Amino acid sequence: MSNFEQFVDTFESVLGTIAGIVWGPWALIPLLLGTGLYLTIRLGGLQFRKLIPALRLALIERQDKGATGDITHYQALTTALAATVGVGNIVGVAAAIGLGGPGALFWMWVTALVGMASKYSEAFLGVRFRVTDAKGEQSGGPQYYLFRGIPNKFGLTLSILFAIFAVFASFGIGNMTQGNAVAAQMENTFGVTPWITGLVLFTLTGLVLIGGIKAIGRVTAAFVPMMIALYLACGTFILISNADAIPGAFGMIFSEAFTGQSAVGGFLGSAFLYALQLGVARGIFSNESGMGSAAIAAAAAKTTHPVRQGLVSMTQTFIDTIIVVTFTGLVLITTGVWQGDREASGTMTANAFSTGLPGEWGHYIVAISIAFFAFSTILGWSYYGERCVERLVGRGGVVPYRAVFTGVVFIGAVSQLTIVWTISDILNGLMAIPNLIGLLLLSGLIVRETKHYLDNDPQLRASAREVNQFMAAYKK
Repeated sequence: MSNFEQFVDTFESVLGTIAGIVWGPWALIPLLLGTGLYLTIRLGGLQFRKLIPALRLALIERQDKGATGDITHYQALTTALAATVGVGNIVGVAAAIGLGGPGALFWMWVTALVGMASKYSEAFLGVRFRVTDAKGEQSGGPQYYLFRGIPNKFGLTLSILFAIFAVFASFGIGNMTQGNAVAAQMENTFGVTPWITGLVLFTLTGLVLIGGIKAIGRVTAAFVPMMIALYLACGTFILISNADAIPGAFGMIFSEAFTGQSAVGGFLGSAFLYALQLGVARGIFSNESGMGSAAIAAAAAKTTHPVRQGLVSMTQTFIDTIIVVTFTGLVLITTGVWQGDREASGTMTANAFSTGLPGEWGHYIVAISIAFFAFSTILGWSYYGERCVERLVGRGGVVPYRAVFTGVVFIGAVSQLTIVWTISDILNGLMAIPNLIGLLLLSGLIVRETKHYLDNDPQLRASAREVNQFMAAYKK
């Protein structure tokens, strides 16, 4: 083994150790789940009580007439969905179940259900403390509400740390891993060489980013619903074909969530903890609840009140994990593919779809889905990254960031990225920590203003004029 290979092995080992600490059972996992549970209790189970009105506002009404902002409710939702419905929903779920067993899916559900309260809270704060940048666009998210809502050096430090971690994370979770996954699928399925895929992604990304958030909102609003519908339709066909295996799949999911059947767990406790760790880590990789990223998209929305956009943003976690991730997990389990080569997470979902669909359609559907999912994630995260760059160095840093981000898309497509996945996990965790601390510190404000709004508009049907009237009375 050469000195370089030894260095790479050592570096990978160190990164693995760091990731294990960040995502260990005594660090981010209890903070993530604990914050979500705490907010769920303080908000009175808001994500369950208001899910139906929130879905109506997000998917049917889609906008607040007479509101200020850059994009509609619906476009803000699809931008956030674009950033989350990506490789994590296909490769990430396969990795979690392949290595942690079916029980990992249970912990992804738990992360999502309590995470909906976290997602609501961070989106609420994103709108509540947003500012107008030098170009007249809305800018918000943890990089703003942490220091505007916590007006001391501690809040300022949290906001800067979040912005730095988010910028670096945008090149990992939101760029290189996505482009690499697309290139691998295109090569394996259609024989397209990675550099061609990289060039196409480079060109398309550059064209969209020229138009900023309004262009991103229009593009994601057009094809995000289409790609989710196609993926779910194919998953539904497979599940109907394997309907007799569904009860057993749910049985394994619930039983192994607490007993564990992992590829590495040497005894009951380690298998359980591994399923828990993978489920939570891949859950947040998939839906990003608690990371604070979706609050950046929410802050751009045209909305009459932060509560309304918070509820709309909350539905993104429901759609991403409770629906899309569940379909992926059930397809993997009911087809039995998850029991094969557990290390081959990159092809596991494609194999499951190929097993469940006629001919070679499964591989084609997964390859196309990954291409669309990953490209949409690239677009969403480009916006997250540029807003954090704007927070750190001002509006002048946005164009250079877009140029570098677009170039890295090509690099990701033609590179080997084993280490990048680990780095992405670490950065995801580091992003979440300052945000979760901020959510806890600002929970009183969130609960107080949420209660006032919902007391006056429980079904989310108030007009802009009515909202202004009862908010004027509240401020007095």
